[in-house]
Amino acid sequence: MPSPAGAAASRAAVGHRAEVAPPPVRPPSGALYRRGAPLPPEVRPAGTGPGRPGGPGHRAGGRVVVVGAGNVGTIIGMRLADADVFDEVVLVDVDEGRAAGIALDLTHTAALSGFATRVRGAGTVEAAGAADYVVITAGKARQPGMSRSDLISSNAAIVGDVAARVADTSPRAVVVVVTNPLDEMTQHAWRASGFPPERVLGMAGVLDTARFRALASLGGTTRADRIEGWALGSHGEEMVIPLSQASADGRPLGPEVDAVVDRARGSGAEVVGLLRTGSAFLAPGTSAARMVLAMAADSGEVMPAAVLADGSYGIRDVYVGLPVRLGRGGVREIVELDLRPDELAALRAAADRIRERVGALAVPG
Repeated sequence: MPSPAGAAASRAAVGHRAEVAPPPVRPPSGALYRRGAPLPPEVRPAGTGPGRPGGPGHRAGGRVVVVGAGNVGTIIGMRLADADVFDEVVLVDVDEGRAAGIALDLTHTAALSGFATRVRGAGTVEAAGAADYVVITAGKARQPGMSRSDLISSNAAIVGDVAARVADTSPRAVVVVVTNPLDEMTQHAWRASGFPPERVLGMAGVLDTARFRALASLGGTTRADRIEGWALGSHGEEMVIPLSQASADGRPLGPEVDAVVDRARGSGAEVVGLLRTGSAFLAPGTSAARMVLAMAADSGEVMPAAVLADGSYGIRDVYVGLPVRLGRGGVREIVELDLRPDELAALRAAADRIRERVGALAVPG
């Protein structure tokens, strides 16, 4: 295993822009890698530090296109509009009336929420216009009894088509994939778009980390936003939550943490089962918006995301959940945490399983 000093250094993600000089991931002492030691602000998971990207005083401008005006897309649009940092948010859906109706409904909240962002609906990616950021939520949602993998064939056709259209319409955009199965769909979108890998990333780690922190707080130890942790690996059964990096108010989590990890892995299915129809949308939508706001603010914030591995953690050439530093152009770099040998092995095993599923994906012609 690397020394604490060596592990604190980060490796540039594939396609890293040389002109960006990211702040170093440098803990104030070796305490960063003690079990339960607090992380310094620059390497805390999303939402653990003060303030928020896109807060008062920051206006990114530009346009965000959200493809899919279902529940998740609606929440993303609402969060982005409420942030009041973009010129325009466009919801795109094959049901153009639905997209336009939701956009108008959101527009009606402008005075209540205090934003000037324009919100409109469109029936196609082309009609939405060129975007700085595109969030892909389009696809079939899980139903009770379904796994994320059950969606792979049907959603691959949708995601591949959308990604190709985005490449034609917005050749400089950053794409955030939300469609399940997340890891496979993100790699598929990267291939279909032809974009450099730092501009195609998947939203999973932010959501899974938020779920872990929220569930850990239910025991009454402390508030969810005072719990730190990372959800890496796969958005599914091979999710890896390294407990060496988890803490509550800087202290190790209690003996119930293993049950919390298990519940976090199955939280998506738990919500599906309770809803009976449809799937989770509040936390997924908020998580995707959180990523876009961090990039638009060029914050350099470190978040877990599905990205193309570049050799960090001994993993290469597959999309897998890793900690990454985000900037205006997408992924600035992959950040390496000092994981225990068993945690590193689990992360590599998750990458291998994702690689198998990607290899078995029948790409529609």
